[in-house]
Amino acid sequence: MAKTDDSGRYAVVWPRSERQLQVKPLAKRLDTLNGKTVAQLWDYLFRGDEIFAMLEEDMRKRYPDVRFVSWKEFGSTHGQDERTILASFVKRFPELSVDAVISGMGC
Repeated sequence: MAKTDDSGRYAVVWPRSERQLQVKPLAKRLDTLNGKTVAQLWDYLFRGDEIFAMLEEDMRKRYPDVRFVSWKEFGSTHGQDERTILASFVKRFPELSVDAVISGMGC
């Protein structure tokens, strides 16, 4: 940054650009997961196999009639084909009667 005068003040530029996307309303939330099908998506980067097993166990205690479609059904959501993979869910979810999604990402 270039100094503007000898008072110790500097010219400052805000580092963020103008908003590129408009805020969209959130999807309606489910009242319950009982009787619903939940898809599990994972990028294969951090312990999802362990985490999803724990989530299933705990969620079944709270919602005994919940059904899961395993992350194994979908494969990794990470990589160079990520956009294509994610776009394919628009067709796959209705075919599998998916009502909700848990998406796990490892960093």
